Amino acid sequence: MSLNDILHYLRIGGVTLAMLLFASVAALIVAVERIIALWGVGERSRALGETVNKHLLRGDVTAARTAAERSDAVAADIFLAGFDRLERSRLAGGTGIEAAVERERAQVALKLRRYLWILATIGSITPFVGLFGTVAGIMRSFKDLGLDVEAGGTGGSSAVMTGISEALVATAVGILVAVQAMVFYNYFQARLSRVLVELRLLGDEFVELLKERAAGLPPVEPPQTPPEPQAASATRADAQPA
Repeated sequence: MSLNDILHYLRIGGVTLAMLLFASVAALIVAVERIIALWGVGERSRALGETVNKHLLRGDVTAARTAAERSDAVAADIFLAGFDRLERSRLAGGTGIEAAVERERAQVALKLRRYLWILATIGSITPFVGLFGTVAGIMRSFKDLGLDVEAGGTGGSSAVMTGISEALVATAVGILVAVQAMVFYNYFQARLSRVLVELRLLGDEFVELLKERAAGLPPVEPPQTPPEPQAASATRADAQPA
């Protein structure tokens, strides 16, 4: 197909083909953004998990937290949520570390799945957009045929077939854009499923080690409220002779 043919189909396709091309570019932009955002996510999280667990096995909670604070891995947020809960649990006398880690892991999963709905939407609606363009093109072809007959033309079928073949381009482009978007979507879904399983395993091991360290830490008593000075003054006043 030459460049002139492509330009011809673009002129024939009109608004429908322009929408499909815009959807294709949008899907490509989202795919590139997600590739950059997810680049090395699993590797960095595993490396941080090994470092944090190594410090926890040695009993050095402070070094483990420092390693998580200095890391840019997505697992760092999960570990920091557990450390924060550990400090609060020592003050409150409870635990809740596992629940805090699970909540933060859900937040991380939402961040990793960001913009994937755009790929799913493009993959589901572009075939129908292309079909709409084809139906509109066929209707236009038959309308032109009717006008030609009314004007005294021959109304040959060659013109109609040409119009229908041009209209079918919209359906073909819609299917191609949908395939493109769904390939990207399924790829990211498979990759994220593996990453989220790894984060779950890292989080579970982290919670176990942190609970073991928390069991060996002394509980922190809440600060005692000093007695009110007014009560002491009233006692001295009662003790004075009349």
